[in-house]
Amino acid sequence: MIPQDNVIVVAEVVEERVAPLRALLASMTLSGFPGAADPANALLPFGAFDTIHYARFVLLADNTLADRWPYPQLPRAEPTYLCLMVDCDGDATALLERMARECPGLRQIFAFCADFDADADLERWLKSHRVRASASYVNWVGRSVVQAREEARLRELLREALLRLSAQEPQLQLAELRSAVRDKVALTPIPPTPLDWRLRNLAHLLAPIIVAAVCLIGFPLVTVPLAVIVLIAFLVELRRRELTDPIVEDPYDAAWVAKLRLGEDHEVTNQYTAMGSIKPGRFRLALELVVLYGVNWAARHIATRGGLGRIGTIHFAHWVFLDERRRGFFCSNYDGGHEAYMDDFINKAGFGLNLSFSSYIAYPQTDWLIARGAWREQDFKRFQRHHQIPTDVWYKAYPGLTAGDLERNSRIRNGFEKATMSDDEIRRWLTEI
Repeated sequence: MIPQDNVIVVAEVVEERVAPLRALLASMTLSGFPGAADPANALLPFGAFDTIHYARFVLLADNTLADRWPYPQLPRAEPTYLCLMVDCDGDATALLERMARECPGLRQIFAFCADFDADADLERWLKSHRVRASASYVNWVGRSVVQAREEARLRELLREALLRLSAQEPQLQLAELRSAVRDKVALTPIPPTPLDWRLRNLAHLLAPIIVAAVCLIGFPLVTVPLAVIVLIAFLVELRRRELTDPIVEDPYDAAWVAKLRLGEDHEVTNQYTAMGSIKPGRFRLALELVVLYGVNWAARHIATRGGLGRIGTIHFAHWVFLDERRRGFFCSNYDGGHEAYMDDFINKAGFGLNLSFSSYIAYPQTDWLIARGAWREQDFKRFQRHHQIPTDVWYKAYPGLTAGDLERNSRIRNGFEKATMSDDEIRRWLTEI
């Protein structure tokens, strides 16, 4: 399989250049569909790169800085950034190098950034502004853009052939369908997983397990009492902060929500970008770092086949820190409408929302970290809409296909290529087409 990777470039934009930059980014979108990228736009033709799943340009202009009023130690103002985020197949560094070589329009876009020099080496400049996500999620690790497109084409051809099917017996039906479409679609063989990626992934999987095992087995008389003491101290401090943290209520701004909705529901998948400030102090930051390490570990080794917990509608998601970890932003690509997306999280993974975002200013008050919080539904929905910002340019490589569609199409391909199937297997396979 081809593992997925990502490019995240973040650079400060001078305030007076924000408006003209936003206008330039708007020129990359389809007429009548705010935020939806034209795959063949002149500045960065996303469609010319067959390894890009999703991409976005977003101006990280924080409209929640006023929520910092209870925390005088935090700056009243923060920079606005331009972020380029790309989810891709294979080596993201190689993709970034190719984009720098083949897309001079990137120079025009990043010329609005504070430290960009017209004579700068574009590739080197982009790499110097590249940041790493603290946590990332991929819906189905190893499914490439080429695979997704070819499998979608296979299903289309099979559906057409199914209408003309004359055979009655399952085995004959299978043979007829295979014969009808075999010469019309080319299915690229799925390559073996790179050995270096396997080794790095294995090391990442085992590292916390080995550390925990060494501590528990090698030094149980120290590790167990220390762990109990740390846990008790953590719970006491957590509860103290939950009861004493200032309550900041986010208003519902109908005009802001209407602006956000202009960039939503252009097709079956939507984009989401939100940013905010982390409550000051080492405790909250340490908690956020630990939680995101756990999220990243689970996303990399457990939630790799179609679902983040019980949620199967997210394609890619990233959690990223800014400004020496005073702020952070979250980006995702999800199927369905915004309200359904939020309801999915609240109903199926509310505790996960609490873990991931309760350290942010204005998040609804939690109890013992995992209770209340997101389950205070209206408070949480106001919080997330207030922190959401418009995504200026958003690209998807396979329009009209949900994560469920991609998974179904892979099952169809597996059956199509399987050496033998029983009659019952064929009947089940036919229901998928």
